[in-house]
Amino acid sequence: MNASIRRGELGWVPASGIQLRKAGVQFDAVRVDGDDGRRVAGCLERMTNGDPGPIVAEGNGRRGTYFLLPPGSTVRNRWPAAAVRFNGAGPERSYVPVPALAGDTWPLSWLCPPTEPGRFVHPLLLCNAIVAVLVVAPAAEEYVRRAAGAG
Repeated sequence: MNASIRRGELGWVPASGIQLRKAGVQFDAVRVDGDDGRRVAGCLERMTNGDPGPIVAEGNGRRGTYFLLPPGSTVRNRWPAAAVRFNGAGPERSYVPVPALAGDTWPLSWLCPPTEPGRFVHPLLLCNAIVAVLVVAPAAEEYVRRAAGAG
């Protein structure tokens, strides 16, 4: 993590433990569950030379990976089926769990902690990473598998 970041510069990050933050205020979020979310995060890290923006990992339950995006950025865009959006649109409120930068935050942890105020995951890069990892790669693997069986 960037040593110059202090919790006070990121008012949405709790000082300790875990807190729920209302989506659509400081950020929107997209959750991808299980190993798929970890693979998408890895793809994003490669695409951005290790600085994709803030990504939170859940260590139990659905093992969700939460990608934090600029507020309002998930409302109008179409997202792949694996992406669960959290934003301020609609009548229902949605909340996103956020861990502190240090200390005991289990079952949450930062896969990629925030590096500077106002820096979030880029929505288009995230959408492309989800498609590449969860749509294109499996289709290519299936094509290769079938081609190998045909010969």
